Amino acid sequence: MDAQGQERFREFVENRSSALLKTAVLLSGGDRHAAEDLLQNALIKAAGRWQRIDEPEAYVRRILYRQQVSRWRLKWRRRELTVAEPPEGTGGGDAASAAELRIVMRGALARLTPRQRTVLVLRYFEDLPEADVARVLGCSVGTVRSTTHRSLARLRTLAPELAALGLADAEQPPSRDYSPVEVRP
Repeated sequence: MDAQGQERFREFVENRSSALLKTAVLLSGGDRHAAEDLLQNALIKAAGRWQRIDEPEAYVRRILYRQQVSRWRLKWRRRELTVAEPPEGTGGGDAASAAELRIVMRGALARLTPRQRTVLVLRYFEDLPEADVARVLGCSVGTVRSTTHRSLARLRTLAPELAALGLADAEQPPSRDYSPVEVRP
């Protein structure tokens, strides 16, 4: 990589690493150390191809997703679960409720399987359409839909505290009024 490419890469890492780390933390189930490793490996891979990358952030995000998929496909993956209990609710201000929501959400996501967590992060945190999630994960749209459905159902079962925080049910469509309509000839 030439000097100009090194400078562009350095600027990219300085400007976008915090946003990419947030995604990596969610993908890794709240384990910050695993997220840092995930991001560092993704940046190393991107650095090797930096001169040929048109959209650096999209490229690094795709590496993050694929590395996470590779981790949960490995047979020797770790089964250890490290989740801190959420603190007692203080009832004060928006900042406290936002912090409580983040803690509860991380804990809830950590209780899901890596595949379920990855699908939910891509669909709801990254706001990707089902077709894009399927393309990134290398599966069908039907698989993404069924995994999303099962993941949300499992999340509701494993983390009922999310309902207590007033989170809307992400899977339920808005209610519609199906009252009879008068048809005139």
